[in-house]
This record gives sequence, C-alpha cells and structure tokens, in this order.
Amino acid sequence: MPESQALSILSSIFGFNSFRGAQEEIINHLIQGQSALVLMPTGGGKSLCFQIPALIRPGLAVVISPLIALMHDQVTSLQQLGVRAATLNSSQSAEQNRNTWRAIASGEIDLLYMAPERLLNEQTLEFLKQRQIALLAIDEAHCVSQWGHDFRPDYLGLSILSEHFPDVPMLALTATADAPTQSEIIKRLNLGDSRVFIAGFDRPNIRYRITAKNRAKNQLLDLLRTEHADDAGIVYCMSRRKTEDIAEFLRNEGFNALAYHAGLPDATRKRHQDRFLLEEGVIVVATIAFGMGIDKPNVRFVAHLDPPKSIEAYYQETGRAGRDGLPATAWMSYGLEDVVKLRQMMANSDAEERFKRIENQKLDALLGLCETTECRRQALLRYFGEELKDPCGNCDTCLTPVETWDGLEAAQKALSCVFRTGQRFGVSYLSQVLRGKSSDRMESFGHTRVSTFGIGEDLDDKTWRSVYRQLVAMGFLSVDMEGYGGLKLTERSRPVLRGAMAVKFRKEPKRLPRTKTRSAKKSLPDNVDPILWEKLRQLRLSIAKEQSIPPYIVFHDTTLQALIQIRPRTMLDMRSVPGVGDKKLENYGEIFLKALWEE
Repeated sequence: MPESQALSILSSIFGFNSFRGAQEEIINHLIQGQSALVLMPTGGGKSLCFQIPALIRPGLAVVISPLIALMHDQVTSLQQLGVRAATLNSSQSAEQNRNTWRAIASGEIDLLYMAPERLLNEQTLEFLKQRQIALLAIDEAHCVSQWGHDFRPDYLGLSILSEHFPDVPMLALTATADAPTQSEIIKRLNLGDSRVFIAGFDRPNIRYRITAKNRAKNQLLDLLRTEHADDAGIVYCMSRRKTEDIAEFLRNEGFNALAYHAGLPDATRKRHQDRFLLEEGVIVVATIAFGMGIDKPNVRFVAHLDPPKSIEAYYQETGRAGRDGLPATAWMSYGLEDVVKLRQMMANSDAEERFKRIENQKLDALLGLCETTECRRQALLRYFGEELKDPCGNCDTCLTPVETWDGLEAAQKALSCVFRTGQRFGVSYLSQVLRGKSSDRMESFGHTRVSTFGIGEDLDDKTWRSVYRQLVAMGFLSVDMEGYGGLKLTERSRPVLRGAMAVKFRKEPKRLPRTKTRSAKKSLPDNVDPILWEKLRQLRLSIAKEQSIPPYIVFHDTTLQALIQIRPRTMLDMRSVPGVGDKKLENYGEIFLKALWEE
C-alpha cells in the first residue's frame, strides 16, 4: 500500500515515526496522481509533501524553486539522507550540469531542482517530455502573484506546464497567501478545481513583539543582549546604507554581524550568506534581498528595524525564525515616519494605480497590527482568514496587556491642529504647534496665531507623536502622497471632531533600562544539560566544517536536544531519536554515541 510505504520512507529516510497535521493526506493525494495547492506555515513540513511522493511515484520529480541558495541547501540535505537529488543552476560548472543531465537520462536521479527560467527553456522542456515525470512541485508559489509581496516575473511562464505535462500531478506550495493570492495562484498555474489544503498559518513557537521606535538601535541592542546574545538571527532594514551602519554598530558592540543587500558585490553577498549558514551565532543585517533562499532552521530571532510593506511580507520574513519549532522571537520597531517613507515610495513608483491602492491598503493593515491592543496572533491570523479562539499567551500584548487612556479630547486637538494649519504638515511640526513651541517658520506661516497653538502643553512630544501615529492607524488621518507627506483629515474624523464617538489610545510602555552586559542565556529545556548541549554543538560544527555543509544539515537543534534527553546507549536506541534516519545513523551514529557517554 502506498500509505504504508510513505510512512516507511518517513521513518527510514527522514527519521520520523509519524506525520504532522495534513502531511499524510496531502502526500496520499499526490501519490494518487492528483494536483493541489498547499498552504502550510514555514517549518510545517511542506517539503516532505512532495519529497515522499517523489520517492514512491515512478519517474523524475521536478521541483521549481526561485533561488539557487534554496535549491542547493535542499539538495545537500537530501543527499545527506541518501536521496538521489540534484540541481541544475547557473552557479554550477558546465561539466557539473552535463553530468546531471546524463544522470537524469540514465534514471539515477529521483528529485531535480531548478529555477523557472531554466525549466521553461525549450530544450529543457523537450528533454523532460521524453522522460517519465513523477510530479511537478512549485515551491514559493506566491511568487506567481503580481499583487503579492514577492512577485517573480519568471513564475508567470509556469502556466504552460499544464499544457506540456497534462497528466502529471502538480503541487503548488506556499507559506504566505491571502485569499486573492490563492485565487491567482490557482488561475495562473491552471490548477482548476484542484484541491486546496490549508494547514493553518499559526507559528505558536514564535513570540511576536512590536514596539514604537525610541532610539531603535538601542532597543535592538537590549533585545540581543538580554535574550539572544549568542544566537543566529536576521535584522531587516529599509535601506542598503542602514544595513551597513547597523551591522557595524553591532560589531562594535561585540556581535558577529554582517551586512547583506543587493548593492554589494556578488562575492561579498555569497561570502556573508555562507558564513550565516555555515557558522553559529551569525547575525545578518539585510534588506529584503535576503531571506527567501534561507533554509536555516535555528534562526532564533528576526528583527525589523523598519516595518515591511504588508502583513504578508511581515509574516514571510518573521517565518524565517524558529523553523525547527523551538522558541523564537519576531521583534519589530516602527514609527509614523516609516509609514510616510513607505507611502512616498509607493506614490513615486511607476506601478499602475490599482496596484498602488492595493499596496496602501496592505500597509494600512500592517499599521493596524502594530497599533492593536488585542492579541497580535489573533489579529495576524484573522488577516489570513483564520480565527484563533483564545488569545495566544505568547505575544507582547498577551504577556503585558496594553493600557489605554481616554483620548477623545487629545484626538480632537490633534485633528483640529491638522485642519487649522492647512492639512500639509507632518507630525513634528504639528506637535510643536500644539505644545506652543514657536519658530521662525511657524511665525512665517502665521501658525502661532491659530486657535490650536499651545492647547496641547499638557502632553509631551513623544505622546503627541503616539497620538498622531494611532490616528493614522485608526483611519482618522491619511498621509498626503502628492505633497511632502503631510497629514490630512479623512471622512472618518468627522464624528471624532463632533465628539460623537469614543477614542481610546494605547499607552506607550516605559523604556527598559539599557543592559550593560551580554547576559543572555540559551533558553534550553530543563532536561537538556547545557554543557553536553555545547559539546554536541561543537561536534556537529566540526563535522559540518569537514564537509563544507551547514551544521543543521548534520542534525537539527531539535535532534541534538532529543539525543541529550533520551541518551541512547546503542545504535538501535539512537535510531529511535527524531531526525535520525538510516543514513544519518550510518554516518554519525557512533561518533555522537561516543560523545554522549565519554567522560
């Protein structure tokens, strides 16, 4: 039976005794020759959904992936498991690619990874049409959506696959797709009435934390020193220059930090990415150019020093943390000035007006997530059409409930000041008017004589900034994209000005005192000996260096922890440890058993 064969492969090759969630149902669906769209959170086991059917169905399984780094990582992992996998890409020599073609022709390859542009090459298509194709798997399928956060034009050409391979099951996979994006994936890949599996978007191991900017560099430093001193992580910034500045700042503070952006020489980018993958405890400070090709499971934090453009982008980027299921942090700082910059970038782009409207709506949703007083996870999942019945207990608003204050009077003052000054100024200027801080510029505009001058002396500049930021998030103000980013009243502001509706503002949390030393400890379970843990990590690192592969390809952190918790005494005992399949046992069993028990 294919079902029992799938379970046998899961155990013997991948080292696990049971499937998770919808994995088994998806695998059986594909084994039977049926196509599907699969939405599964990062770290949820999407790859197994096509890797196991590829080893059961006769012929060659072709996997389409957008980035060379991701293909190389997955192929290396499979080869370590004894799976006959290969990739065709431009980073390999002509001789390497020729050898791969020959191996395919002689039936020596079960899984072949390639980018869409290579697959759609006429010669490639003709060659594959002469072979028996087991299945077609399209990873990161959201790249096909022109309205998504990570559009890849080459993915549009994949629509012809259903014509060339009409009887081959196709599996489209993504971790991030709202309802419109799902519909577009189905339409563009000609999946028709294929089944859609939605395994949920929740990543319960990730702790979501969002804070208003207040000396953001030091806020980041506090996070790293107190919680992630020796961890691998990613810090996202909006500009190339900022990535380099922050990387240098962190290096000066004693962290192993590297910059990554599209403006760096190719060799530098590759060197920095390789160090992140091959070494422990490296922090990459990057623009969004970094991340999709990263399969590193033990990224313990993802920090956004600037907000992304949408909740989809936020979810995709934070999803790079904790792929191994162990605790991880998603931290973000944001300010209204960031929103103004993002809106100006959108307004000045060459995109069509429909796209700009959609982008602005997505940014509004992200700003709402930032300012919410409810459970972050509930708000995040609701955006993707998923309801979480109870608050999660693992986000900042759950762990430290947000205090609110009656903000109607402050809102009326703030909105009136926008109106009285002509609806063309930003937060800093408006705050000065409200607080009665005159300047030559203000005198020249006559704004020291408006009725709102000085009526907000009871609140400080930080509070007024918070008020304006929340008024934008609530939709009572909008950012003028045709001018210089000033604030304008919206129709929704009318009942507030009339006093016809209540307004509650969240209180800004007090800033924690800056930590002086790197005091963070590894957050290990109580039954994991930290000395033995470090010993196994060093052993894993030395093995990985010998083979020039990432340490996690030897064993994931979860497997190392299980080895310490179970403490197997024999090779047979070790075979029962999650993540230890037959090939891993053969390659590494004896050496890790010795390390576990030697004095």
